[in-house]
Amino acid sequence: MPVVAADDVQQAEALRATLASIAPGTSLRDGLERILRGRTGALIVLGHDKVVDTISTGGFTLDVPFTATGLRELAKMDGAIILDHDVARIHRANVHLMPDHTIPSDETGTRHRTADRVAKQTGFPVISVSQSMQIIAAYVGETRYVLEDSGSILSRANQALATLERYKLRLDEVSSTLSALEIEDLVTVRDVAVVAQRLEMVTRIAREIEDYVLELGTDGRLLSLQLEELITGVDAERELVIRDYLPTGRRKRTPEAVLADLEGLSPTDLVDISMIAKALGMRHGEHLEGAVTPRGYRLLAKVPRLPSPVVDGLIQQFDSLQKLLSAGVEELQIVEGVGELRARSVREGLSRLAESSILERYV
Repeated sequence: MPVVAADDVQQAEALRATLASIAPGTSLRDGLERILRGRTGALIVLGHDKVVDTISTGGFTLDVPFTATGLRELAKMDGAIILDHDVARIHRANVHLMPDHTIPSDETGTRHRTADRVAKQTGFPVISVSQSMQIIAAYVGETRYVLEDSGSILSRANQALATLERYKLRLDEVSSTLSALEIEDLVTVRDVAVVAQRLEMVTRIAREIEDYVLELGTDGRLLSLQLEELITGVDAERELVIRDYLPTGRRKRTPEAVLADLEGLSPTDLVDISMIAKALGMRHGEHLEGAVTPRGYRLLAKVPRLPSPVVDGLIQQFDSLQKLLSAGVEELQIVEGVGELRARSVREGLSRLAESSILERYV
């Protein structure tokens, strides 16, 4: 399975942080748009240390609070502008940057090539505003990211949101089916893998939309609310499914390891049910029609006001959902933290869930 390198994760996080700092609604984005409207270019370094000083010549030291209007005025000069990493102060302006010329770069324009090399050499994000092309490009490590207008991003985000709604609807259907099959003790490897597949698909689409929300800044507030409403409970459901069907044996795996394997699946593998089953550790993806038994985490999570330690105690005592469903009030009270009232609550809660799940399946 593909493994994401730590450096790639760090670079992705650095890019996300940079996009958040230049999203619509921020002072820096306001300044960049003023530069674009003024038909001038700019080269802006978002960070200041000894390395930046060694490649900087000329210009003048300011060390003044950052303002969008100040950035626009300073951009009228040809040199680079150096800000602090938090975009709170302007350190220097009209600076001539001389990065190591041996650093490879695919950029051809002088300003973009300098931005690319400075970002690679210093580790700080560098923003380049092109006067001729009227674009804003962010250079973060090895990555070059061209900013788009909010309208284009919002259009793609709304398409992704519509896709997420359809996938979430399908997820709810297969999840309800799995609950009914669990009650009847008819679950197969395929049934569990289908739910895990849908959960992973919904999670991936949601993360894509989260990136859009980040880049949209204040323009993405409504989108953020819609996304939050759609994916509430999905992360918890992923973990509960894994804990319910986590294989036992000498090579015992943790839920976190299984989640990592699912996240590592390629888009091609994600549509293959046998690969999902293999990632879950369920008989290495073979015998998809083979029967499996849930421990009961998913259904117990639906019983109101049931603390996690009590859930763990019930699972440890009874080991399977079927034994839990057949346990009486006195048997439930054996578990530490389960008194008579809580035992009745668990008994009645599981009975109601069993009735409603079967009714939804057959009515």
